[in-house]
Amino acid sequence: MKYLSRYRRHKAVAPLLLMFALFAIGTTFSVASATTTPSQSAFARSVAIDEGRQLFLKGCSSCHGLNAEGGAIAPSLIGVGAASVDFQVGTGRMPMADMSTQAMRKKPVYDEKEVAALAEYVASLAPGPAIPTDELLNYERDGSTAEGGELFRTNCAMCHNFAAQGGALTQGKYAPTLMGVEPKHIYEALITGPQSMPVFSDKTLTPAEKLSIIKWIKAAEAEPALGGASLGRVGPVTEGLLIWTLGIGLLIGVAVWLAMKAR
Repeated sequence: MKYLSRYRRHKAVAPLLLMFALFAIGTTFSVASATTTPSQSAFARSVAIDEGRQLFLKGCSSCHGLNAEGGAIAPSLIGVGAASVDFQVGTGRMPMADMSTQAMRKKPVYDEKEVAALAEYVASLAPGPAIPTDELLNYERDGSTAEGGELFRTNCAMCHNFAAQGGALTQGKYAPTLMGVEPKHIYEALITGPQSMPVFSDKTLTPAEKLSIIKWIKAAEAEPALGGASLGRVGPVTEGLLIWTLGIGLLIGVAVWLAMKAR
């Protein structure tokens, strides 16, 4: 004690005590945060699940059942995952008034928070595809435009058109255009397979290959129409129809003019 009391008035004592106090406070705060964060996160998720269930009972249960078990006009949602809900509800395809028609992309009924709550609730029912994170969706960093074009033409062009403009399917259905679709929703469609679309698992298309497809779609979306009017970029059909219509119309006009002049 005498040894310590000898240096208690030393000019370095105050800074050392201050550093020790700050270190003790920081350590205590870190330990407290580490012990409370998981419980807070679990509590927030529980609240989101409860909110999602209330939204589900109000807006979805009449078709999908009170426990999402499905019914005569709508499938079960058990095991579809948060990604499926985020895609269907986030793009405005669900809820829909007539389940016999194809769901169209439109303005969402629910806001982002409500969509997230619905996704949390459905995800809590059974494991399923999760919503891709922003880190995963970094297609500019992890994707390849050239590879994406090849993969798109191999796996997607037969339905969505070689320029991703969409196309007709059987039984009155159609593959929608991919222009203007958020990268997150494209990725979710690939891993969930909405409606007539197949599921592209990571064994079929790796995450990097999915990102390459997204990168190619975004490149095609930004590509200017260097040849003039794009006419929907659906190939020679519209071009031939336009030429045929204008050509025949011009010939008919010339024939009528000559007939009137010959009188």
